[in-house]
Amino acid sequence: MDKSLRPAVIAGNWKMNKLRGEARALVEGILPALAKADCRVIACVPFTDLETVLEAARGSRLHIGAQNCHWAQSGAYTGEISAPMLAEMGVEYVILGHSERRQYFGETDATVNARLKAALASGLRVILCVGETLEQRQRGITAPVCSMQVRSALYEIPEAAMGDLLIAYEPVWAIGTGKTATAAQAGEVCGLIRDTVADLYSGRVAERLCIQYGGSMNPGNAAELLDQPDIDGGLIGGASLRAEEFAQIIQAASR
Repeated sequence: MDKSLRPAVIAGNWKMNKLRGEARALVEGILPALAKADCRVIACVPFTDLETVLEAARGSRLHIGAQNCHWAQSGAYTGEISAPMLAEMGVEYVILGHSERRQYFGETDATVNARLKAALASGLRVILCVGETLEQRQRGITAPVCSMQVRSALYEIPEAAMGDLLIAYEPVWAIGTGKTATAAQAGEVCGLIRDTVADLYSGRVAERLCIQYGGSMNPGNAAELLDQPDIDGGLIGGASLRAEEFAQIIQAASR
């Protein structure tokens, strides 16, 4: 498949980090790297930082995303944030199905699908996360696990909506552990994800789908990972909290 049809996308997932002043400073540190960037750059930040970073990024090429949203537009869901609330603020992207949401907060394939439908209906673009645990990899079931997560998340999602979707492959065993899938391992699973999308929709849809790698990508391994034919970008955790390191990954994606 022709990789040139898909722009590289580098997204930072700040997780539960940065107070508002720190968030503004980090955005200001990232912005100079965008001047020569030949890729799309997104910062996915805590809910409390959204207003601050939206203002700090105004007029720049930095896109802003949230880290989750609820499946209902409103209602008795204390502590939750709806997709329309994010869209009204000017948020463009939202991460859904992150392994930490699945592991710690009871997210399931069904709730990810419901959140995905709500986000797309509100005009948000979605970074959909899928990936296997270490036990699942050791048992040799990475392929069926990741394929099923993709199929479940995309249940009843029309082909017309796929242009607003990115998929991030994030092996759970490589998130925040310092461990990284080899470029070949990551590329193989990203290719599997693309094949799954082709089977669900068409080769044309799959060819245009941006697939990111999301397991401890850093300045030292970014270029090798991004050279894989089915890896189109990265969902960056720890390195996105340091402007200099994030800038180096942006540079690697802009080659």
